[in-house]
Amino acid sequence: MRKIVIAIDGYSACGKSSTAKEVAAILGYRYIDSGAMYRAVTLYFLEHHISLTNPKEIIKALEQIHITFKVNPKNGTDTFLNGLSVEKEIRKMRVSEMVSQVSTIKEVRVAMVEQQRRMGKERGIVMDGRDIGTVVFPAAELKLFMVADMQVRAYRRQKELLDRDQMVDLDDVIENIRQRDQIDTTRAESPLRQAEDAIVIDTTHIAFDEQVDEVVRLALSKIVSASRA
Repeated sequence: MRKIVIAIDGYSACGKSSTAKEVAAILGYRYIDSGAMYRAVTLYFLEHHISLTNPKEIIKALEQIHITFKVNPKNGTDTFLNGLSVEKEIRKMRVSEMVSQVSTIKEVRVAMVEQQRRMGKERGIVMDGRDIGTVVFPAAELKLFMVADMQVRAYRRQKELLDRDQMVDLDDVIENIRQRDQIDTTRAESPLRQAEDAIVIDTTHIAFDEQVDEVVRLALSKIVSASRA
């Protein structure tokens, strides 16, 4: 069977990453969390006090950033920044509050898109993010765009934080998501938008297993079509 590229875009806390991980595991594909890459860059900028308004400083910093992914004992994927696991650190609120701002920087997006395309060169990947189907892989065989009700998204994100032992007020989570939506959809570089040929999946009222089953069904259909072509 011919391998394909599956691009999953959409708003924060719609279930993109968890769905992408499970779909990749079922299909035997590689999962790439593009959002984690921007979070890793954000963490590096925070720890090295990189000015977001200094292009020369940003370019120099990006030259020092190497991001990789490794499968952990629980069959999940951990993010590594320059050889060190940063999976827990990049999920903290201090990174969440900055990542959308860092993601608007042209130099950052150019560097990350280059890495992402290199990762997907051999196909057989599931990648989620904000511009995967529109910028990174515009020729992806399967493009999905995930949406969900704001309140549901906030509850999901709050639960994720609680699972990581981070207690955050729901109103603060909602405000953070709203700010990220605003920045992601209005930024000059690769704004969040639905690709014309993307299939919309509203996860508000469907169970996780249902959305995974739907994506796998769509993927298998595309795989069969690509193999016959």
